[in-house]
Amino acid sequence: MRIHIATDHAGMEFSTRLQHHLAEAGHDVVDHGPVEYDALDDYPSFCIRAAQAVAEDQARGIQTLGVVFGGSGNGEQIAANKVRGIRAALVWSIATAELAREHNDANVIAIGARQHTFDEAVGFIDRFIATPFSGEERHARRIGQLAAYETDGSLAPDPRAMQPDVLDASETFDPEAG
Repeated sequence: MRIHIATDHAGMEFSTRLQHHLAEAGHDVVDHGPVEYDALDDYPSFCIRAAQAVAEDQARGIQTLGVVFGGSGNGEQIAANKVRGIRAALVWSIATAELAREHNDANVIAIGARQHTFDEAVGFIDRFIATPFSGEERHARRIGQLAAYETDGSLAPDPRAMQPDVLDASETFDPEAG
C-alpha cells in the first residue's frame, strides 16, 4: 500500500522513524515534508499536499492512505480535511484508529506527535492501515451524505421538518405564564 505522510517541525524525528517502519512493513512511503527542521514552518501546505496525493491516488484506483502529524494533530487534521475526498480522523487510541476506518472509511490519520510515544503512535497507524471499512449500509450512507455536501452543498432532509410543530405558529411561549 502507498502511504503519504506529512508533518511539521514537531514531528520531524517521528517522521523519519515512521518512514523506516512503514517501508520495512512493505509499504511505498511518500514523504511530503518538511525535509529539514524549521521551528517556524507551517503544517498546512505539507498536510494538504499529502491529502491531495491520497485523493489523487484513490481516484486512480491505487490503494493508499495518509498519515499527518504535528504537536497535537488537530491542525494537521483540519488541513487534510480541506481536500475534497479526504476523511481525516484525529486518532488517540487503538479504538479510534479502528473506528476511523470501520465506520468512517477515513483515508488519512492525524496524530499528535507530542501526545504519544513513538510506539503508541505506530500502533495506531498500523491498526489504521490494517483495518478495513465495514461497508455497513448506515456508514456508507453517512459517508455518501458527507460526499454530497462536499460536492454540491446538499444535505439530507432534516427529520425534524417531518414532525408536527409543538407550538402553533400563532402561539408564543410566555415563560412567566408557565
